[in-house]
Amino acid sequence: MPCTVIVGGFFGDEGKGKIAAYLAMKDKPDICVRGGNGPNAGHTVIHGGVQYSLRLIPSGFVNPSTRLLIGPGVPVDPTVLLDELRKTDSERRIEVDNQCAIVEPRHKEQESRSDHLSKKVGSTKSGVGACNAERALRMAKLAQQIPSLKPYVGDTVGEVQEALLENKKIMIEGTQGTFLSLYHGTYPYVTSKDTTASAACADVGVGPTQVDDVIVIFKAYVTRVGEGPLEGQLKRDEVARRGWTEFGTVTGRERRAAPFDFKLAKRAVQLNGATQIALTKLDVLFPSAKGARRGDDLDGEAREFISRIERETGVPVTLIGTGPGEEDIIDRRRTNAARAVQPVLERKKLSHVEARR
Repeated sequence: MPCTVIVGGFFGDEGKGKIAAYLAMKDKPDICVRGGNGPNAGHTVIHGGVQYSLRLIPSGFVNPSTRLLIGPGVPVDPTVLLDELRKTDSERRIEVDNQCAIVEPRHKEQESRSDHLSKKVGSTKSGVGACNAERALRMAKLAQQIPSLKPYVGDTVGEVQEALLENKKIMIEGTQGTFLSLYHGTYPYVTSKDTTASAACADVGVGPTQVDDVIVIFKAYVTRVGEGPLEGQLKRDEVARRGWTEFGTVTGRERRAAPFDFKLAKRAVQLNGATQIALTKLDVLFPSAKGARRGDDLDGEAREFISRIERETGVPVTLIGTGPGEEDIIDRRRTNAARAVQPVLERKKLSHVEARR
């Protein structure tokens, strides 16, 4: 920190909730602010033996001292929000920006009636796309107009900017994945807005020079729910044999799966300006890694896989997920192993600067 952005590197479902929860407990941010899209994206957090499936509340709720904000770029479904506030006991430390667009029941009905969204694109039918369309037409209702949200509405951008001036720790939590971006993804099989780090910053009112770190999260294999291309997609029985079978947090639909895509990972690092990589579910790819807390606990094959990611992207893998719990993490941020690749990244940055001169 003090200002860190976390985003997904593939097609969502990379484990952003787990990483955000770990950072919330380990780094103790003063503020965790949700950017990205609305309740069409789900983050799963296992905390205190309880599994939480969140669609709006920042995953940083696990730290009771962390202030929780939802930025003005995030569409909000009041029913979903109020339900999550109760489940997480977060009513006294949440603020929703007064400029958030509101997802209404008619938006969900509109998406459900669309064959294009339901059958071709594979929409979650959460009403977010229709809400974003109305926002673009300047017709959407805003949070400040909704009576049930009145106790929670305020100026989140002002609060974030004040915190930055005071050098407080801020974590910006994005949603979905880089290649579901409306601009950089596999159009038309994408979501209804940009999902990269720069968009997450815009969603919460943070300028590009105010960010210290961008953590791009990859899973040890690639999954995708809904329609759209997936390079190297495996057959369903092979996915099951490898233990990669998963189901979507929001829709419950089975995810398609493919081996780790190094070319796509490099592109994601570039699009997001990544300074760090978090890698999740290493234990699924390499079962011997399950529960590991130190890099020395990994076998040679797992270490080589991590090294290849660093070589291909030029960015250090600093956080490694080795199990479902928020504490099942190898944290390499303060080790020589993670810093070894950093000079490569610094040379790349320097070359970009020289090229502009």
